[in-house]
Amino acid sequence: MILIKPWKDALKEAYPIRKTVFIEEQGVPESMELDEFDPLAQHALAYQGSHCIGTARLILLPGHQGHCGQIGRMAVLSAYRNQGVGGQLLHALLEAGQSLGIRQFKLHAQLSAIPFYELHGFIAQGDIYDEAGIAHRDMICTI
Repeated sequence: MILIKPWKDALKEAYPIRKTVFIEEQGVPESMELDEFDPLAQHALAYQGSHCIGTARLILLPGHQGHCGQIGRMAVLSAYRNQGVGGQLLHALLEAGQSLGIRQFKLHAQLSAIPFYELHGFIAQGDIYDEAGIAHRDMICTI
């Protein structure tokens, strides 16, 4: 089951997952994990029963008048990876964004995740760059 929540309702479940995946597993500095966009974003939470196992967020990009959104902070606990949870989170955010009038979605993909996003209609563009010590590339999907 996937639920979309504002940050104030998602924080207690989303942050521990992000901390485990990004800070503990990938070595992202804790100071970079929470940012000013969390309170503005819609957060998708994936559940198995009552246990939250994954999260991602959608930000309406400023200056785009509701037509562009950025997906990020996609994290699934390791025991639940490769079971379709990430795809469910992504699909839920794409639907939520479309209901807000968003027609173009962007994200910063870790290089290892590019094939996953390509399966869901995203196209890599631009050069590879470093974000939090991890190689990334921008991706875009137009609905």
